[in-house]
Amino acid sequence: MSQTKGIFELSFKQQVLALAILPLIIAIFAISLLVTSQSRNLAQNGISTFEQNMLEAKQQELINYINMAQSSISQIYDNATPHDLDAQEQVKRILSSLSYSEDGYFFVYDFEGNNLVHPKQPFRIGQNWIDLTDPDGDRVIENLINVAKEGGGFHPYKWEKPSSSEIADKLSYAIALPKWRWMLGTGLYVDDVVAQTAAANSELKSSINQTFIFIALITLVAVIAVLFTGLLLNLRERAMADTKLKELTRRIIDTQEEERTRIARELHDGISQNLIGVRYVLDLAEHKVKDGASDALQTIERGAMNLGKAIKEVRRISHDLRPGILDDLGLSAALDELTHNFTDHTGIDVELHAVAFKNLIPADAKTAVYRVAQEALTNVERHANATKVKINLTSTPKGLRMLIADNGNGLSDDGDSELQQNSKTGLGVRNMQERMEHFSGSLSVKSSHSGTTLMAKLPRSIYLDQIHEKQS
Repeated sequence: MSQTKGIFELSFKQQVLALAILPLIIAIFAISLLVTSQSRNLAQNGISTFEQNMLEAKQQELINYINMAQSSISQIYDNATPHDLDAQEQVKRILSSLSYSEDGYFFVYDFEGNNLVHPKQPFRIGQNWIDLTDPDGDRVIENLINVAKEGGGFHPYKWEKPSSSEIADKLSYAIALPKWRWMLGTGLYVDDVVAQTAAANSELKSSINQTFIFIALITLVAVIAVLFTGLLLNLRERAMADTKLKELTRRIIDTQEEERTRIARELHDGISQNLIGVRYVLDLAEHKVKDGASDALQTIERGAMNLGKAIKEVRRISHDLRPGILDDLGLSAALDELTHNFTDHTGIDVELHAVAFKNLIPADAKTAVYRVAQEALTNVERHANATKVKINLTSTPKGLRMLIADNGNGLSDDGDSELQQNSKTGLGVRNMQERMEHFSGSLSVKSSHSGTTLMAKLPRSIYLDQIHEKQS
């Protein structure tokens, strides 16, 4: 009888352990799949956007370079006859002298395939290359001429890179000079795009594998903990198991947020910097051609405007994930970029005065102040009907202080301010107050018919140097 009872008790314990472990394993497995899937999709979307934006930027850059070359020769070409040899020689000399980077140059072939201009490979001049093929079998010159005859366009192929003397992927843009039956073209090497995309994919796979291993290790620890609590069969150990499960879920969410931050930094530091570099080239080209034809300047200005839109789009994607400039350059630089983007988007003038805190504020506190400013500007855009906003970020003896004031509608007749209206739909004022209260700070809002003033304060205790002094 006692043996039968012992067997029954052991079986009952096993059932309890199974009921405790199986839901945990299923939940962790489901969370692991969800986190892995979301991380993979998020990263793939970011990489695809990165590659697409890089290629579009290079295409726009090529168009602008061709426009620059056309502007340089337009006066000679427009006044020349179809058989004006002197004008042709002048154009050749101008195009041979133009360059815009270590590997950037212009080339010219006639419609029969004879090379007329090639500053990086002068041995090609005077020779016919209509049958030239790249390592993939592409008839490079013939296809470029055909693209030019069809009104101009892009053509990818492989070509020797002057700076490394190695064969690399290249994207060229060619147009026709029909009066002389010439094809004018230039190209950019896209091996950097291919390499960066491959590196990003490799890093993505590695990161996902590491995340999966990390989750598996946590799962193992959690299962052992649950086994231990099941053996003891008491409420205290069950409570500990619940705590560990909550902690595991929080850590998984933190891992996902870290992955998003890393992707945002890659997008910002990679694409945005490259596009800004191109913008500087366009600005330089604009100054160089201001003394030339008027339509050339207009063309370059349009190109700069389109490039500016691309930069804004990249920054928008990056900021949707996390403002990387907040981590890299600090709160003042992040607010400066935020206000400039806000003015460009809404047309509302923003006057910013911000001191540089350098490394005095913890990262989470900087994020909280940045989000308050971001939410306040969103309120102004949606509800205030303001034309001007002033933001003053200062350090006082009591701590950090941020004042945001607008000249909008303020307090309406029915007693609703623009911020109060926003608090009804979304996080609103309460969200900003909670951010400040989390760091023992405060937020107050004063509104009148002449506008609304928001005051956010954080105590001096948040400063890292103050923390170190207290610890020492």
